[in-house]
Amino acid sequence: MSGAPRVGAVIITMGNRPDELRALLDSVAGQEGDPVEVVVVGNGSPVPDVPEGVRTVELPENLGIPGGRNAGIEAFGPGGRDADILLFLDDDGLLARKDTAELCRQAFTADDRLGIISFRIADPETGVTQRRHVPRLRASDPMRSSRVTTFLGGANAVRTKVFAEVGGLPDEFFYAHEETDLAWRALDAGWMIDYRSDMVLYHPTTAPSRHAVYHRMVARNRVWLARRNLPAPLVPVYLGVWLLLTLARRPSGPALKAWFGGFREGWTTPCGPRRPMRWRTVWRLTRLGRPPVI
Repeated sequence: MSGAPRVGAVIITMGNRPDELRALLDSVAGQEGDPVEVVVVGNGSPVPDVPEGVRTVELPENLGIPGGRNAGIEAFGPGGRDADILLFLDDDGLLARKDTAELCRQAFTADDRLGIISFRIADPETGVTQRRHVPRLRASDPMRSSRVTTFLGGANAVRTKVFAEVGGLPDEFFYAHEETDLAWRALDAGWMIDYRSDMVLYHPTTAPSRHAVYHRMVARNRVWLARRNLPAPLVPVYLGVWLLLTLARRPSGPALKAWFGGFREGWTTPCGPRRPMRWRTVWRLTRLGRPPVI
């Protein structure tokens, strides 16, 4: 990147958290260095009042998380080309520090192959980072930064060259696993992903199962993820492991029924284009600590 990288931010909203959205926008506006241009996407709903200078896009229907974020990317030009780096932030989050955008500029400038940064998510009251918010198997120490194989959808930064090379998030997924789909495609193209504990988004502690469609979408999209991206011999291994893990967690009867319904749907419905990763990418994922069978 020549000169200071241009940083933008994409925030999608359902319009039901105006106070939290305003606090997030204030935290973005307070970032050190050059101003961060912000686009707020109303995902099938009107956008609440936003400060002057914040651009808005109102979609006529809810396109899901990946569809909404893709609309935000395109608001920065095809593939986001009018920015060098895009931040993706949940509308009920809050940037904990004023130097996060500047840290992103420094990180991407220092490493030409760095494509994505996953921020640390911490509860604003306790400071605790949930284990599931550390995107690696060895997640006991959330303060340790490292290379990783996926990232957190509502707290990350992406070099827009990644979108130009591998495309955006998979619209079909609607909710769940869209980040890993993009991450695998980016890794297969030679990009790297970092988890940075010093880049923090405050976010209230919540359970993903609060979403009514959680169990169905998680199962369906897990199958789609494998069908789209894995070499054929790994598809049954990956899905078999996740089936066993799901059963081991002993979900409730209704949750398990929804999960199996989604699992079946994943096999019987179109998943989008299949572009299996190269075996060298499988090895790279393995060396990074997460072989694509888990």
